[in-house]
Amino acid sequence: MAELLLQQRYYIAAILLFSIGLVTLFLHPNLVKKIIGLNLMDTAVFLFLAAMGYVEGGKAPIVEQGAEQVYINPVPGGLVLTGIVVAVSTTALFLALTCRLYRRYGSLNLDVILMRARRERSAED
Repeated sequence: MAELLLQQRYYIAAILLFSIGLVTLFLHPNLVKKIIGLNLMDTAVFLFLAAMGYVEGGKAPIVEQGAEQVYINPVPGGLVLTGIVVAVSTTALFLALTCRLYRRYGSLNLDVILMRARRERSAED
């Protein structure tokens, strides 16, 4: 049993990271904590993809004449690199929007922001 857990350690770590990120995303009203939770979920997906592409004793997928070797699948690595670029871009966008919300409403708490936005909308009507 312990050997099986040791073999699956990357998958277990990915599940734990994703779970922590999901709980953070849903339960914390602070916008910065929500962004951190989303980044934890991204990292968990990257870890899972990298673990899926790993082959014990595998080499880079460069084919040599007459050599019979086990190669590592390059597709998950490419997906992880693309995902990292998307994650960084999304995080930058969310942080910029969070800064704008803080300047306008003076709070990072989502409940307070929604309350003040409703109050502004009702004052306009």
